[in-house]
Amino acid sequence: MSPHTRVTPQEAADRLAIRELVDAYAHCADRRDAKGQMALFAEDTRFLVYMDATAAEPTQELNGRDSLAPVFDNLNTYQATTHFNGQSTVTLDGDRATGESYCIAHHISRDEPPQRTIMIASIRYLDQFVKQADGNWYFAERRLMVDWTETRPCSP
Repeated sequence: MSPHTRVTPQEAADRLAIRELVDAYAHCADRRDAKGQMALFAEDTRFLVYMDATAAEPTQELNGRDSLAPVFDNLNTYQATTHFNGQSTVTLDGDRATGESYCIAHHISRDEPPQRTIMIASIRYLDQFVKQADGNWYFAERRLMVDWTETRPCSP
């Protein structure tokens, strides 16, 4: 990543819009807004899940915005989640961009104590973004890379 000495107003606006897109994804996930999450993706999107970030092949591959509903609805199996976005990088190329963003995701099971657990996952997203005719940025492809997880008992 190279340091920026000068950023044009358009580049600043595009970078902000992409960061807001990444944050909106986490917000919708934690609010169980599957339709809102899906709306952040291009119609012909690809979504790949790597439950082991070192694997050569994805655990799951979904093609097209409509195919995302079951993945996002799966969050309803948890009592609560918190996705905390960290650092990110973005490389702009006109109406396309690539990026990597880090996230620590907390998932609390629906079990009653003392069986309740919290699963914490260190996730990286490898993204391809597209700016469409409406002027908005969308995920063209999102690769969810799980670097590690930890599950432990969780008290209320």
